[in-house]
Amino acid sequence: MKNPRIYPVGAAILIQLTLGIAYIWSVFQTGIAVSIFGGDNAAAGLTFSLLLAMLTLGSVIGGKLAVRYNTRIVVFIGGIILSAGFFLASFVTPGNGWLLWVTYGVMGGVGMGFTYSTTIACAQKWFPHKKGLISGVIVASLGFGGVVFTPLVESLISTFGGEGAGELNTFMILSAVFLTVCSIGSIFLKNPPDGYMADKLSSNTAAAAAAQEAKNYTTTEMLKTPQFYLVLITLMLACMGGLMMIGFAKPIAFAKGMTETATIGVIAISVSNSFGRLFWGIVSDKLGRINTVLVLLSGTAIFALFVNLATGYWIFVLIALIGLFYGGILSTFPSLTSDLFGAKHMASNYGFVLLGFGMGAIISSQIAGYYKNVAATDINLMYPAFIIASCCAASGLLLMLTLKKLVNTKNAKGDGSFDNK
Repeated sequence: MKNPRIYPVGAAILIQLTLGIAYIWSVFQTGIAVSIFGGDNAAAGLTFSLLLAMLTLGSVIGGKLAVRYNTRIVVFIGGIILSAGFFLASFVTPGNGWLLWVTYGVMGGVGMGFTYSTTIACAQKWFPHKKGLISGVIVASLGFGGVVFTPLVESLISTFGGEGAGELNTFMILSAVFLTVCSIGSIFLKNPPDGYMADKLSSNTAAAAAAQEAKNYTTTEMLKTPQFYLVLITLMLACMGGLMMIGFAKPIAFAKGMTETATIGVIAISVSNSFGRLFWGIVSDKLGRINTVLVLLSGTAIFALFVNLATGYWIFVLIALIGLFYGGILSTFPSLTSDLFGAKHMASNYGFVLLGFGMGAIISSQIAGYYKNVAATDINLMYPAFIIASCCAASGLLLMLTLKKLVNTKNAKGDGSFDNK
């Protein structure tokens, strides 16, 4: 085969594209809050948060299984779990709303986790000399899935009775999509042979140096390093603003008087989220992972402060900017994890790093949901949620500076392999 990586990488892109359905939760948020949870936005938002939190658990388990067995089997099983979760979610009623947390949230998240980090790790192994680029491409596909599926899901909800009535039947249709794509896509997933692209790697001085010095940390070894906890906590703090906006983009735009065009908010954050993943992934190959994260945290801290001030179509511009920087966070951290701890156990190691993302998802949804409830009659009362997000990003900036200092010290002593940028 002239280019054997076309099929596994293409399959990974298609699977991640389909997983992007999870990122358009704000399309479901208002209808689910009203029809299932009696108007409680925090309770409805917890569904999305649980999916993201369980994604971390699924990534850890799936990553370990992928090392022991293979990526193909793990993704196939993940597709079944994810599909089953959405299918069962379609039978939830107002009397047993907690089942939505179990089905869409827990089952959907675990199934998504089985497929998420394993496909990223698989693709990285086919492009060892351009980890930032390929990570950006793969996770950009997930972000772009929001663009592709938003109008489709809106149409399905409308067909099945409109907001507050059509969401559950839509879950059933989406379950079939997950099952089909993950089952077929898994057939083409496999890791490259040992030493693949060694010649290309040797021509890239920086990548070759990193590869030669890199130690493949097991998960146990990684958990003993301070670098892991700095990355974990930074990821938790970095994703706050983006997660708040992803979950509430449509309700915020609606509350700011953009009733007829509120869906543009969902599309705006989906497009910018997707582009940001690709753009910042490429930038990180040139600028360095840590420096890129520093830029992303600075931008997030600044833009989150302007949510209350934006009016008219400027709210869509701000939503897009927050999505752009949030996308960069999610494309840079997989490569950062691989740089710090090696590629061999990347799927399971990144699963543990994603625990920070999961914690951030739960915390951010409860903060945003609480202030959205408070802001029932005045969206400006939701502003404290984004002040908190800005402060979290600023705190993450300090932690990343600490990581940079620690990495530089390690490199100067020659006792560890870490990205010195």
